[in-house]
Amino acid sequence: MSNLGSRARRVLANLSFRARIAIAAAAAVALAVMLASILVFFLVRGELRGQIDEALEQRAVRVSRTELRQLPAPGGPFLDITPEFGEANVLVQLVDSDRATVRQREFRHLELPVSDEVLELTGRSLPGQLIYEDLDVADTHVRVLSFAYGPGYAVQIARPLTEVDEALGRIRIILALIALAGVGIAAAFGLVVSRAALSPVRRLTQTAETVTETGDLSQRIEVEGRDELSRLATSFNTMLAALEDSTQAQRQLVADASHELRTPLTSLRTNIEVLASAHELPEDDRERLLSDVVEQLEEMTTLISELIELARAEQQVAEPEDVRLDLLAADALERARRNHPRVSFRPELDETVVRGVPSTLERAIGNLLDNAAKWSPPGAEVELVVSDGRVVVRDHGPGIDEEDLPYVFDRFYRALSARGMPGSGLGLAIVRQVAESHGGDVVAERAEGGGTRMVLRLGSAREPEIEPAPEPEPAVTPS
Repeated sequence: MSNLGSRARRVLANLSFRARIAIAAAAAVALAVMLASILVFFLVRGELRGQIDEALEQRAVRVSRTELRQLPAPGGPFLDITPEFGEANVLVQLVDSDRATVRQREFRHLELPVSDEVLELTGRSLPGQLIYEDLDVADTHVRVLSFAYGPGYAVQIARPLTEVDEALGRIRIILALIALAGVGIAAAFGLVVSRAALSPVRRLTQTAETVTETGDLSQRIEVEGRDELSRLATSFNTMLAALEDSTQAQRQLVADASHELRTPLTSLRTNIEVLASAHELPEDDRERLLSDVVEQLEEMTTLISELIELARAEQQVAEPEDVRLDLLAADALERARRNHPRVSFRPELDETVVRGVPSTLERAIGNLLDNAAKWSPPGAEVELVVSDGRVVVRDHGPGIDEEDLPYVFDRFYRALSARGMPGSGLGLAIVRQVAESHGGDVVAERAEGGGTRMVLRLGSAREPEIEPAPEPEPAVTPS
């Protein structure tokens, strides 16, 4: 049995989803039709046999009203009970307490079997209990009604069920044909309905196969309706769009990184070749070339570090936690002061609690401070304000041109005025990435009186917990 079940499961697994839906529909209809057919069969059978039982009870009433002294007749006793006009003839048999039977003249060659239960009826004086039996007499299926008939006697009335059995046989055949037709129609409609219902799945499969074969992530599925399959198609389109954006961002990142690395690599290679080939190079020129090599290596190291930082921030493997934004800003400020001693910093740090990753938040604030210090002239002041989940950094440099403001947070974007300054063009891109990963944003704007004002907003700011003030100790009165 288990082998048969496993074989059936393998066969179903090899069928198409459409075929399985058609088979499931046919099976469901077959089960429903079979249950309905069984119900109809038993209802009709009960109705037909109920009519037979009603006719037997009517005959029993007539027999019970016949006096016993009218039964004997010349030539031996018999029950002279004839059917009325239009009434089917039945076999009436009289049974005494000694199992002796008296039958009608028409059925003298037939005898109904007498059971112990029927024999018990001969000991009753009044007809009360009715006993129904289905018996086979002379190869004929009959329905028998038995009841008590005066002291020492019982009567059995039998009627053939031939017509009822033939009618039920025809009904069985008709119901079987209806069930087969219903299953066939259900299978056909199942195929048609499954073809229409699974058309979004078919389009989804075709699109997935096309994307797999061609790698073209711009493919989309046409969505119609709001059912589950339409929602699946919408989710698939959203996934393709996200993959397409991610792929384009990766390609752009690789292209920009290659472009940014090409210049320092070319310059570095040239300087190294000059150092290697010029054996009698003046000491001043050698020192200058070595200084350029070190500077170019530092630029490449910074660029690679920031690329790694971007990749790590995209993965966001660290779990966020409640952190003091003002304390992170203070740490970033100390590092900026060490790296940029020619610039003064003026902080205003209010206690602010946010939900986030401390290392990435500190890196974002440090990048804002480094950018402001880079654009500030010697002796200028950089303002740092932290409050209500916001970090505001303002410098007093030349400011950003209006046409460059929308792009300052793009990867590798460098304004025309910044092409000759050190930097990779990734610092502010990291700031925007950190802001978005924390449910916030970052904007850059021209400040009144000159310079640039950058605002980092975090969407997870919380009210700082205020510790209750300690209760004053009771004064001790000197004795």
